[in-house]
Amino acid sequence: MSGWRVFLRYWLPALLWAALIFTASGDAQSAARSSRIIGPLVRWLFPQLPAATVEDVVFVVRKAAHVAEYAVFAWLVWRVRRRPVRNDARPWRWGDALVAWGVVIVYAISDELHQAFVPPRQASPWDVLLDAAGGAVGLVLLWALHRWRARRAGAAAAAAVQSGCSSLRS
Repeated sequence: MSGWRVFLRYWLPALLWAALIFTASGDAQSAARSSRIIGPLVRWLFPQLPAATVEDVVFVVRKAAHVAEYAVFAWLVWRVRRRPVRNDARPWRWGDALVAWGVVIVYAISDELHQAFVPPRQASPWDVLLDAAGGAVGLVLLWALHRWRARRAGAAAAAAVQSGCSSLRS
């Protein structure tokens, strides 16, 4: 595969996702902006909820977004490292996942440092831990998917061998 195709297929999605994270963390009023969307939606879906509960739901949704965005980022960084292809039969390597997770952690730290310079945002070590946990969740889910596919492929191969043996007996 040519250098440009590798860049477009593997590197560009990861770089664009990193840029999206960077842009979102630079928004000086991101909590206020997301609250303007999530809060009214929660109030519409559950009009009986007290205001304090709505604020709690908004907080949880915002923190879940951290986990989700860094889970996706970890997967994209893993793709850069692994460069999987269709029907990839290579075994899972935790080394690739650890490198991806390390990149996620370094990026999460740099993202929080960036927020320290954006008024009225602030850097939070708790968000770095949340982002790192999100990256770990993404990689564990990816490992589980890889394992499931390997088992499915193994079962299909065993069934093919079994049906081949059955046809030989006939």
